[in-house]
Amino acid sequence: MAKSNETNSISTNMITNGTKITGDISCDSDIRIEGELEGSLVAKGKLVIGNSGRIKGEVTCQNCDVEGALNGKIITHELLSLRETAKITGDIYTKKLAIEPGAIFSGTCSMNDSISDNEMANKKDIAGKEKK
Repeated sequence: MAKSNETNSISTNMITNGTKITGDISCDSDIRIEGELEGSLVAKGKLVIGNSGRIKGEVTCQNCDVEGALNGKIITHELLSLRETAKITGDIYTKKLAIEPGAIFSGTCSMNDSISDNEMANKKDIAGKEKK
């Protein structure tokens, strides 16, 4: 008897081009940003910042593909992929990092096999700034 692979029927959230959101987003599934977000984003699934996508704020997700722009800190628990059109200004915390030629990154990068939310929370004070 063949083993069947069960898949979740959770759909991907989408912020389309031409949409601008100011505020925080939290989701239990995947999300694709083609519009603009000014605020924090926490996704338990995969985040895709599309070619026209722009985020200004802190991002936490499981996996991430960046084709657009991010200005702020990103915490990726597994794989962060910067495509050739990606532009990141800010700090990166990830387990694995893939960067295509042409991607632009300005900031610091910390790679660790055991990144957790608790570790990231300990790096910030109450105001959300990094502890020295």
